[in-house]
Amino acid sequence: MNLSDNAKKVLERSMQQNRVSDEERKDILDVVAIMPDDRVLLYKNVVSNPIGDLPRYSIHIRIQHMLTFVTFLTLAFTGLPIHFIDTVWSEPLNSLLGGVNVTRIIHRTLASVMIFSMIYHIFTITFGPLLQISRGRFDIYRTIIPTFKDITDFKDDMLYFAGKRDQRPEMDKFMYKQKIHYFAAAFGNLVMVISGSSFLFPEFWASILPTSIAAHFQELMRLSHPHEALLALLVIAFWHWYNVHLAPGRFPMQWTFLTGMITREHQIEEHFLEYLRNLVEIPEERRFLQDLLESRELVPETETPVNSKPVSEQSTP
Repeated sequence: MNLSDNAKKVLERSMQQNRVSDEERKDILDVVAIMPDDRVLLYKNVVSNPIGDLPRYSIHIRIQHMLTFVTFLTLAFTGLPIHFIDTVWSEPLNSLLGGVNVTRIIHRTLASVMIFSMIYHIFTITFGPLLQISRGRFDIYRTIIPTFKDITDFKDDMLYFAGKRDQRPEMDKFMYKQKIHYFAAAFGNLVMVISGSSFLFPEFWASILPTSIAAHFQELMRLSHPHEALLALLVIAFWHWYNVHLAPGRFPMQWTFLTGMITREHQIEEHFLEYLRNLVEIPEERRFLQDLLESRELVPETETPVNSKPVSEQSTP
């Protein structure tokens, strides 16, 4: 496979971070060399376990996701009937939970769990990278932090879907769609926490805000809280769930949020740069890929000799 300059840098950086030996370097480059240039041909022919093949999320991320997932849906289920208490449909929902007063208690308790999940997440994304930095293994491109490449990935992906490119861009561990959704969700959670706290602690907000805007702030928060919840519910249902679970190739469900593993096909298609890192970090994946390519007769008939020079020093034909 003729790697792009960016892919070569990623591969070289990963080999340096993992301190691979000369023998391992040669093994890695040999496997990369026999990969077909057409990544569509590659990911359509690899064998994938629907439960997942390659590591993606730590146990901490999975716990946080589950807490957020459960509390978000139950907060919507309890919160919307409270706000729209005069509507026909809200009365049976409140009655089901024991009345609106009980619904309020449940809603506030769940909100506390969601805030705990947010704090847990902030702790993880702060101290996790610090630990990686101390070990010399931190790579900003493996994080959710937006980079300029996300803009070019978006442009190239749109060209691919418009039929102007025959390959999707080489995207990293988190692609542009996931970063947009992540920061949109983070902003939405922040709005929900601030607006919700204004209901519980109006005296606090009145004490720190100028008198001239305190009343307007309270009214704005009362409008923001239910409408942000409704917007988030629609985004989750029609964007997140479709892209993650219902899109062709993912239906009926992607197991990553439970197992922390991603399928080989999905990673090669949408997170190819992360797959290159896995080839460096997981020797078993190199052997698996080599055996699979040979058995499927996907090895190029004429291979370009590979030497042990750093990938960044190899020229692209």
